[in-house]
Amino acid sequence: MFILANFLGAFANILDIGLTIFYWLIIIRAIISWVNPDPYNPLVQFLYKTTEPILSYIRRYLPLDFRFGIDISPLIAILLIIFLKSFLVKTIIDVALRLR
Repeated sequence: MFILANFLGAFANILDIGLTIFYWLIIIRAIISWVNPDPYNPLVQFLYKTTEPILSYIRRYLPLDFRFGIDISPLIAILLIIFLKSFLVKTIIDVALRLR
């Protein structure tokens, strides 16, 4: 069972790192959107290509009241990431520790 425990522990650590990276990508995209970035800049294109699938999915389910004004989809995505890190990652780590 220690092999499964080690696998789950490694998976939880990789998931935690991935969620942290995605968290920072969303924050950087939100900050860059304030200054009207050059759409041909490779960094801006990378940020939009990596974060837009999640943010567009969230925007699709927002009520119409929130669509006209401030885009709160980055805020919702950040809260979702914080929830996943607090619940899912810690749960996987706890399961891995109990299997040892």
